[in-house]
Amino acid sequence: MIIVSLFLSHFIVIIEVTIIPEDTILSTNIIIKNKIKMLILSVSIFHLLFISVINSKQTYYLPGVAPHNYRQYESAKLFVSKITSTKTQIPYDYYSLPFCKPKKARLQSENLGEVLSGDRIENSVYKLEVKIPKYCEVACVKKLKKNEKDAFVQAIDDEYKVHWMVDNLPVGMYSTVSNNEKAFSRGFPVGFHLGTGRKAAQHYLYNHLRIKLLTHDDVGGIGGILEGDEVTTKIVGFQVTPMSIKHSFVGDNFVPGTTALTTCSPNTALTSDPRNYLSVDKSQDNTVVFTYDVIWEDSDIEWSQRWDTYLNADAPNEKVHWFAITNSIMIVLFLTVMIAMILIRALRKDIAQYNDPNNIEEAKDESGWKLVHGDVFRPPANNPMLFSVFVGSGVQLCCMCIATLTFALLGLLSPANRGSLITAFILLFVFMGSFAGYHSSCIYKMFRGILWKQNTLTTAFFYPGVVFTIIFILNVILWAYGSSGAIPFGSLFTLLFLWFCVSVPLVFFGSFFGYKKEIFTFPVRTNQIPRAIPHQQWYMNPIITCMLGGILPFGAVSVELYFIMSALWLHQIYYIFGFLFLVMIVLVVTCAEVSILLCYFQLVNEDYRWWWRSFLHSGSCAFYTMLYAVWYNLTELDMTGFVPILLYYGYMFIISFTFFLITGTIGYFSCFWFNCKIYSSIKVD
Repeated sequence: MIIVSLFLSHFIVIIEVTIIPEDTILSTNIIIKNKIKMLILSVSIFHLLFISVINSKQTYYLPGVAPHNYRQYESAKLFVSKITSTKTQIPYDYYSLPFCKPKKARLQSENLGEVLSGDRIENSVYKLEVKIPKYCEVACVKKLKKNEKDAFVQAIDDEYKVHWMVDNLPVGMYSTVSNNEKAFSRGFPVGFHLGTGRKAAQHYLYNHLRIKLLTHDDVGGIGGILEGDEVTTKIVGFQVTPMSIKHSFVGDNFVPGTTALTTCSPNTALTSDPRNYLSVDKSQDNTVVFTYDVIWEDSDIEWSQRWDTYLNADAPNEKVHWFAITNSIMIVLFLTVMIAMILIRALRKDIAQYNDPNNIEEAKDESGWKLVHGDVFRPPANNPMLFSVFVGSGVQLCCMCIATLTFALLGLLSPANRGSLITAFILLFVFMGSFAGYHSSCIYKMFRGILWKQNTLTTAFFYPGVVFTIIFILNVILWAYGSSGAIPFGSLFTLLFLWFCVSVPLVFFGSFFGYKKEIFTFPVRTNQIPRAIPHQQWYMNPIITCMLGGILPFGAVSVELYFIMSALWLHQIYYIFGFLFLVMIVLVVTCAEVSILLCYFQLVNEDYRWWWRSFLHSGSCAFYTMLYAVWYNLTELDMTGFVPILLYYGYMFIISFTFFLITGTIGYFSCFWFNCKIYSSIKVD
């Protein structure tokens, strides 16, 4: 990353030095000295960031809650959350399946992010007492009806996983993978099946759960030693080993607390026996006894490190990550060198020739970017209002991403704070509305637009309206399926309140100051009559240049995009925000350089219609993002049914459209700065 910062600062020095005429060469030394200072500062900043990325796992984990000290015999509450599947991508409430349910199931208070992620946290029937082991405890007895058995069978076929929580820790389990290695994953399956095909397979239910809780003892509590040096403990791990046991008992009916089980004992732990699995296919097996064990085990894991097991299980390979960063840096270096060569050999020569009074007559007969100086800042002929809205929304999204990544790097969006990342995205986007209104109005005023009310309203409603419409349609489908992922009416009202009562007024607030600001003064005047654009070569076709412009920015982030997609659709935890911040910087530099390079080629060919193309050249990487989503679905996911596919492509369209606005905005501002620099360096009669 230090290399990237060096070349980025060097690239800025090259541009500003090469556009300076020969008669002002004395001032170049002063500029170079100032740029060297900026170079040293940027290297120092990126050096600190580089160190933070290397130590990201140790440095930037700040727990979101204070530790709870448990005394022996104290009750530790077990909460149930939801069941999820990577095959259907439709989460359901835990009690949507006929599991053991307390008489009074109470929904716990949740933040906005938890609700939007489909969490429905409720109390359970499982009793946990600190340091008190239990064996063969009966949770409940169920006499399953046919539709309930079918629900279990369908959940097993769709590979649904159960999610619980104890002391804010999600449940996990160890499973055997290749080479007899143990792999940790969050949640545990509802059951399993043997055989292939719905009719041929035998479905077995996990009705016995061995709950294992890891604890770390402290003498005394936080804030001082307790009376008598009482030993307190913290929960640092939560694991479950599911088993399928066909319990047997004396008599025809099982009565909890009265009837004794003959398959297990309160003093010994059960072992799984393939000959005694509980099948839910057979119609005569209607009575299901749900049992559980509770095991407490001392651990050396500190409370501050208890999330490491979850983060390391979902974290991608660091070697692959470093390879991705190195690959992206090489792309940036290649672009920087190529653009520097173009600017040194071509741009400086053009400026010197254009400013030479002895070559004025010859310059008139030549072609080049100077010949379009009277039209280069002409407002776009096609939808200038939409262009300003796109840029304004892009600025809002860029500010939201920068602020979110900053908070994440500081550890304020820890996974211990459930739903904090989604909540941060929504609130930061809402409060960045003033930036959207300000930049949209400034650009629209620069284009001499007069429909300022329409421009402000479009800025306030266009992007949020597109996103809300898609989410609402998908939400109706989830409502119809009874999914916990469907946004409740109260939360939907909260989103609408944030949009109409916070975001929209902030957009108008920013637009007010944008329209009050003086119009930006271009370095050259615009002619009243547009200049004729000569015939362009086939390779300068807008479609071709846009497709070429999006390849390199997408290539710079493609590897990181794979990890993000895995976190989204394979239900993993993404917490390598240091790497993500570095990739974001590489993306910004790549988008800027690609846009500047293609803009220069366009102006050399005397085509001054650069406004929309500057946005589309870098924004087209969103097209490749959508293509990548199609490839990822075909190769990495095993989704079944029309609704999961619809959900997947609906959400990926929102992500791609957001990516389009962000990268397009970066390309526009880069080209605008570049054009102002080069045209302010030539002498125009």
